[in-house]
Amino acid sequence: MILEKIKAANIQSIKDKDTTARALYSVLLNKIKLEEINKRQSGGELKDGDVAAILQKTAKELNEERENYLKVSNAQMAENIAKQIALVESYLPKMLSEGEIRKIISSLSDKSLPNVMKHFKLNFQGQCDMRLVSEIAKGMQ
Repeated sequence: MILEKIKAANIQSIKDKDTTARALYSVLLNKIKLEEINKRQSGGELKDGDVAAILQKTAKELNEERENYLKVSNAQMAENIAKQIALVESYLPKMLSEGEIRKIISSLSDKSLPNVMKHFKLNFQGQCDMRLVSEIAKGMQ
């Protein structure tokens, strides 16, 4: 599970006294814990897809933060953020290509947009861009 890998990496970053990685893992673990609490309150449980979604959102936020540091010519902070982005992306699952998405959609018996979106959300959350899935599904109807 992705969460276990992040926890192990967090412990290793503490041992290595790597403050950049440690800061990232603290933020990630807090976000994941909040999502786990929300899931538990609604009767569900945290899945790898949920963790992957948190990682994707965090990577996007870090990219924006890095761009802002570059705008104000703070190369050191931009470099630290780039390192954090690389760490986050190392935990993300491989994304499905457009061809793989088309193949999965064509194998479904019901190719209606709501059914396709539900299928991808349940089975491939965090492994594909849902906007791309929607566009491909609309094009195949």
